[in-house]
Amino acid sequence: MIKRMLMMLVLVGVVLGGLFGFKAFVGGKIKEAMASMADLPQTVSAAKAASSDWQPRIDAVGSLRAVRGADLSLEVAGVVEEITFQSGDEVQAGQVLLRLRHEDAKLQSLEATAQLAQITYDRDVKQLKAQAISQAIVDNDEANLRNAKAQVAQQKAMVDKKTLRAPFAGRLGLRQVDLGQFLSAGTVIATLQSLDPIFVDFLLPQQSVAQLSVGQTVRVKVDAFLGREFAGKITAINPKVETASRNIQVRATLPNRDQKLLPGMFATVELETGAPQRLVTLPQTAVSYNPYGSLVYIVDDKAKGAGGKPQLVARQVFVTTGATRGDQVAILKGVSEGDTVVTSGQVKLRNGVPLAIDNRIVPTNDAAPKPVDQ
Repeated sequence: MIKRMLMMLVLVGVVLGGLFGFKAFVGGKIKEAMASMADLPQTVSAAKAASSDWQPRIDAVGSLRAVRGADLSLEVAGVVEEITFQSGDEVQAGQVLLRLRHEDAKLQSLEATAQLAQITYDRDVKQLKAQAISQAIVDNDEANLRNAKAQVAQQKAMVDKKTLRAPFAGRLGLRQVDLGQFLSAGTVIATLQSLDPIFVDFLLPQQSVAQLSVGQTVRVKVDAFLGREFAGKITAINPKVETASRNIQVRATLPNRDQKLLPGMFATVELETGAPQRLVTLPQTAVSYNPYGSLVYIVDDKAKGAGGKPQLVARQVFVTTGATRGDQVAILKGVSEGDTVVTSGQVKLRNGVPLAIDNRIVPTNDAAPKPVDQ
């Protein structure tokens, strides 16, 4: 009995020893494989940090607005009798655009009454000199004359209100009325816009007030004309900061001789501030932004590795970034000019990881990229 128990215990020990031995063997192989994988170089792209003149600027968005613009209408009602313009016409200030039907008979009657009052008054003056009538009769006839002239002027003003004239020179929009149509007071007949020059209005945060001045140069871009810039100057700065947003409104004036810019267009505005600075720049893809800070990986050449090839390793560095410009970002602290920095493939890196640089495909690094139609 004892012999059987000893044999069973020996057998169990052999089985357990085999299991633990096999587990230790597999664990060792896994460690060896992971260690060998850790030594494999990670393929990344890299570029040297370069310095360039960096023009400080403020970016904003705004809207274009006509220097003079109005929706034309009449303050009296009536039937359209004459239209003297076409949609899209260029008109001059004071040019007649539209007339409503009006009655000439009443004006002619009032003018006849005024003429009779004038004749009567002139006769009274002569008779007064001959002392044939009293001064009271002359004064009464003079009052009648003034009243008749006032009624004529009132009727002429009423007739003039039925004539639409261009209040300023500019380009007309689409005609909204037709001949014979009855117009109520205030009905829009057409829009008139003065397009050269043109305003661009935009908002800036209150901390930018110290960098603003009248006469400062701005550059404007609109989506309708890709790759084209329109230069202008600041002509007005609102003396009040909006309490809701703490922004200040700024207005710049742009030449628009070809009248390509139209009121209401969305615009991006670049405002240059201060003198150019010499800063280190990197592609924006080189910077990894994290809640605890922005970092880059610098490529260090440790020594010659196997086969005499350079041994490149990654070194993590926290950086202070500045403004962006196109595909580039300014580095204020953490990277020096000439440092080789990883530009793509950072997700698989950590300190001390071997690197293999492959720059056959690299991220864009253009300070002023131009849009490309796909």
